[in-house]
Amino acid sequence: MVKNQIQEERMKGYFIQATKEILRSEGLRLISVRNIADKAGYSYATMYNYFKDVKDLVFECVQDFLQECDEFIIDEVKGIEPGIERVRAINKAYIKYFVQYPGIFELFYIEKTTDLAHKQPTIETIDRFLGEITKQDWQVAIDAKLVEAEGAELLQEQIKFFVIGVLITYMNRLVNSNYHDIMNMIDKHLSYMLDM
Repeated sequence: MVKNQIQEERMKGYFIQATKEILRSEGLRLISVRNIADKAGYSYATMYNYFKDVKDLVFECVQDFLQECDEFIIDEVKGIEPGIERVRAINKAYIKYFVQYPGIFELFYIEKTTDLAHKQPTIETIDRFLGEITKQDWQVAIDAKLVEAEGAELLQEQIKFFVIGVLITYMNRLVNSNYHDIMNMIDKHLSYMLDM
């Protein structure tokens, strides 16, 4: 990499990191060019040298968050044999990640998709993410004849909607339960859905 490219990547990194910090803690509602620039330590005009607009910057953050979530889940499920038990563990780790970072959850599932719509692949990637990270484990269950392919697909969708619903309910404090109680409830429901 030549010197200018290195400097450009470094500058982009400052803005991406600042945006990620705001998204993690406060969500999309506090994202503005000025807030990002202040957090990054540069003028808002400088940001436009590296990003077309704020949505472009948020898109970069979504990609990073997906990778971060993937790494978090991989670390959480180390040592668990592929298959149904790992599907359960992956879903619980997915929930755990978003409970730690409610701003990221809001960005992925609560904010209007028009805020990311010019990056349609982003919306599709978020939607497919949970299925992609459990794909191999479902295949193990299918190969072991624990579930048929069509049944696995239906269960996968059902679990995805359950997980997102539980997170929305918990994040918005629509139930009077603590984290431990919610995780126990999730474990019971996942066990029921995955009892094969």
